[in-house]
Amino acid sequence: MDQTQRRILGQPLPIPTTQPKKKRTSMVSFFSKISWTVSLQKQEPPKNVFFILAERAQDPSAKKRHMAMRGLGAMASETPDKVKKYKKIVLDLLVHGLYDPVSADVIHESMKTLTIILGKIQGKSLGSFFIDITLQARTLLDDENDNLRYSAFVLFGQLADFAGRKWKRFFTSQVKQTQDSLLTHLQDRNPQVAKACKTTFRACSPYLKERKEYSLQSEADQRNPKLCRQLPAAM
Repeated sequence: MDQTQRRILGQPLPIPTTQPKKKRTSMVSFFSKISWTVSLQKQEPPKNVFFILAERAQDPSAKKRHMAMRGLGAMASETPDKVKKYKKIVLDLLVHGLYDPVSADVIHESMKTLTIILGKIQGKSLGSFFIDITLQARTLLDDENDNLRYSAFVLFGQLADFAGRKWKRFFTSQVKQTQDSLLTHLQDRNPQVAKACKTTFRACSPYLKERKEYSLQSEADQRNPKLCRQLPAAM
């Protein structure tokens, strides 16, 4: 294990707060390192590429963090075994990106990559990452950014499938706190967000008791007569 790998594995992830004044490397050069073409795979072993991405994911530059998250998503799609091997490191990087304090692009790309990785590992052995991911995804359901809302609904719906016994009580409480968002965004101004919300509503419905489902229907009738006609289809 070289010096860069030891540093990544041995140090906690700092929260980036500022961007550097000068770019140490061009974005074109960096993108070439994470572009998963056949020629690149021959030049750079997957292990080396992974540690390059892990280092860039902690870079002070938001653009480099964004590209790193995208690269991790490409890696998860094309070499899932490698990602599974370093699952805890990858999840740590992505959760860190999910809470990025300065870049919506980093947050968006982190959610998209998390969706890919959770699908590959079927939500197994997430540990406390499940809580961190759920809390932030729920927060982003009402974000003003259409892309963030869409990805948040997709991710939240996916978490519903992976809660299992361990996180069932926790996730149930989160779903109950999300009822207003689920109802509101069934009529989201963005059709794709509305569609994602409908799918998530269906995935989350088992976490609501039968009597609670009826109260949701009643509340919808009172708040918006048109909405009540959509709820049966969403369920």
